[in-house]
Amino acid sequence: MDFLTPDNWKDYELIDTGGLEKLERFGQFILARPEPQAVWKKGLTESEWESLAHARYRRQKGSDQAKSDNSEKGEWIKFKRIPDQWTIGFEYHTMKLRFRLGLTSFGHIGVFPEQALNWEFIFNFISGKITKQKEFKVLNLFAYTGGASLAAKAAGADVVHIDSSKPTLTWAREIMELSKLDGIRWVAEDALKFIRREAKRGNQYNGVILDPPSYGRGPEGEKWMLQNSIDEMIAHCREILLPSGSFMIFSLYSMGFSSLIAENLVKTHFPAGTTTETAELFFPDRSGRKLPLGTMLRLTT
Repeated sequence: MDFLTPDNWKDYELIDTGGLEKLERFGQFILARPEPQAVWKKGLTESEWESLAHARYRRQKGSDQAKSDNSEKGEWIKFKRIPDQWTIGFEYHTMKLRFRLGLTSFGHIGVFPEQALNWEFIFNFISGKITKQKEFKVLNLFAYTGGASLAAKAAGADVVHIDSSKPTLTWAREIMELSKLDGIRWVAEDALKFIRREAKRGNQYNGVILDPPSYGRGPEGEKWMLQNSIDEMIAHCREILLPSGSFMIFSLYSMGFSSLIAENLVKTHFPAGTTTETAELFFPDRSGRKLPLGTMLRLTT
């Protein structure tokens, strides 16, 4: 397994980590947010954090049901003037993406910077194929605000973007327009229900991007639990992925889920000889400490 960190970010920096928090710069604004894997002592003092940060997110535990759905809310404490929304950019070769960020009640702000490595892979893979074939179809499941969808569209692919939240789809559409792209197909649906139907219909794709949460709810209350449903999800990915000239990216953020789990799932459902690579994603802070940010598996056929 490799250990990888993006190196093309100008509008993002991990400043410090520790005390179950991380201090990050997004463009000109600095945020302090919870980080359960930062179990070590902070490199900077608490007063230095507060002097640097424009805002800090504090979780407020809700009901037991809310906890089980990973839907805890909280609040932003502002130390300096900061808008509720702003934009940052990411550039790679001819791909120029713009992200509209926002201070949400769940602590997310609209982008997962470590995924930039996968955006680069997607852009490179599709760019190398698109001139040799008439179309390249990509399915992005649990797609959130769609950085991977934008990378695929920027390379010339036909993209289907699946997320259960209609407000998140609206947000993703705004980001597409900011990036001067168009033509992404937006679908508000439970990801497992959608892929079951695609497999049944015999629809196939050149690329599948899979970035599942630990817990989630579909638009009709469908319950997603990673440990209960991921095996079926990977089985359907095998059914809909074209057997040659294709890719799948499978990311895992859940603590305790190692890259070996991703490898075992792929070995169970994909034929022997399928090319795979695994990596742990991280960002280093200014002290050089590497914050783990999940694992990922890339598969190519």
